[in-house]
Amino acid sequence: MEIAIRPERPGDCTAIRQVLLSAFPTEQEANLVDRLRLHGRLIVSLAAERGGEIIGQIAFSPVTVHGARADVYGAGLAPLAVRPEWQRRGVGAQLVRAGVAACERAGVGFIVLLGEPEYYRRFGFLKATLLGLDNEYGADDAFMALEFFPQAVVTGTVRYAPEFNELQV
Repeated sequence: MEIAIRPERPGDCTAIRQVLLSAFPTEQEANLVDRLRLHGRLIVSLAAERGGEIIGQIAFSPVTVHGARADVYGAGLAPLAVRPEWQRRGVGAQLVRAGVAACERAGVGFIVLLGEPEYYRRFGFLKATLLGLDNEYGADDAFMALEFFPQAVVTGTVRYAPEFNELQV
């Protein structure tokens, strides 16, 4: 049975929350996605489905670059989640590829993320400082970016949607 990657649907909220709760040690990521959805900040939210069951999810929300022009439009990838029994089977990679393509179609100029460099490099992500981007979290190599067209990124500090400030650190 194949895995289908598709946009999140209104009836998917509970199943997506269950995926997030199974993939992470706390409910922070599930709560984050709920808040982003509630405030209309999900630029792209995709579900991985197999046999009618949602087994993975990826979300992208708007980011800004402090001091940049208003037309600089970026997205933050967070979170990416796959049910534990489906991890290491390529589901996450399918979600990332489909999410990146959906963001590009939506007119996003760049994507940023905090994640494992070895994992995300294969999708074209680079250390964000190489593109002149900084972050508020003190992350170094884990802060990565993918630029869709030249000069989509401007130098500055990336700010995530306000819902990220509510995360427990």
